[in-house]
Amino acid sequence: MNWTELARKVLDGYSLSKAEAKEILLAKDDDILSLVNGAYEIRRNYYGKKVKLNLIINAKSGLCPEDCGYCSQSIKATTEIERYPLISKQTIVEGAKEAKKNKIGTYCIVMSGRKPTNNEVDTVISAVQEIKSEVDQIKICACMGLVSEEQAIKLKEAGVDRFNHNINTSSNHHTNITTTHDYDDRVTTIENVKKAGISPCSGVICGMGETDADIVEMAFALKELDADSIPVNFLHPIKGTKLEGMDDLTPIRCLKILSLFRFINPTKEIRVSGGREFNLRSFQNLGLFIANSIFVGDYLTTAGQGSNEDLQLIQDLGFEIEENPFETESQTFVSTL
Repeated sequence: MNWTELARKVLDGYSLSKAEAKEILLAKDDDILSLVNGAYEIRRNYYGKKVKLNLIINAKSGLCPEDCGYCSQSIKATTEIERYPLISKQTIVEGAKEAKKNKIGTYCIVMSGRKPTNNEVDTVISAVQEIKSEVDQIKICACMGLVSEEQAIKLKEAGVDRFNHNINTSSNHHTNITTTHDYDDRVTTIENVKKAGISPCSGVICGMGETDADIVEMAFALKELDADSIPVNFLHPIKGTKLEGMDDLTPIRCLKILSLFRFINPTKEIRVSGGREFNLRSFQNLGLFIANSIFVGDYLTTAGQGSNEDLQLIQDLGFEIEENPFETESQTFVSTL
């Protein structure tokens, strides 16, 4: 497969078949630079050299009744993590102000649990309203579990720009990962936020025992859902979780997965997310030739690398931080092919 030619076809409007998508995952390791170059042609066309920075605030930790096998916050996990209820409104607001000082474009308010209570939604709404009145040019992403259409409308009215709810895995593999909610429950939440006019963010966690066919299905499912932002997480196995012994990924495998999502969802924000440091290791630089977005700082219960290292990485690649997260909402870069 000539990946540059395929990239040009995608830029001309071509949609890959599932068979072609699977070829990306089956590409020879020796061809990885050619594959990354093809993915970069697509990334460059739509996002130039811009990199979007995202920061998580773990607004409610642990205390989750779900049995997700990857998660340290699950009631089934025997992990030693901080467990606390929803933090104060003021703490959320101050976190956003600090994020903006550090050139963060999207501030992610993340809560553990199956779904939020109305009181929790009200606290987040109040915090978002204050953030929007005091912090310029920062995008707010809420990640609060399963939400109703009514709750989504209230979040939209408050100023929430984006809502994250990952599909995590394929519909076929879902019951191997969790049994306390259905795959369709996740899809319904994404549809609820879309109906409310909130930008949908939904992604995956790879390395959980899924097949190549599962990964292809995930990429096409997110295309069908029209997710604006797609976080691609790579499993960071945590002691005390069901998947603590799972370690199937290599840096090259991760690059193939990122490339697949770029080829299938060419215009979308592809974010290399949790497990980036653990799985890509010295290949993190190549990941940014495919993805145009990263998390900076720590994740929910695992540590990220220092923000200075991320900023140095971006500078060394000749890329630049997109400080205004709304800048490329409707902008398309001219292809240099």
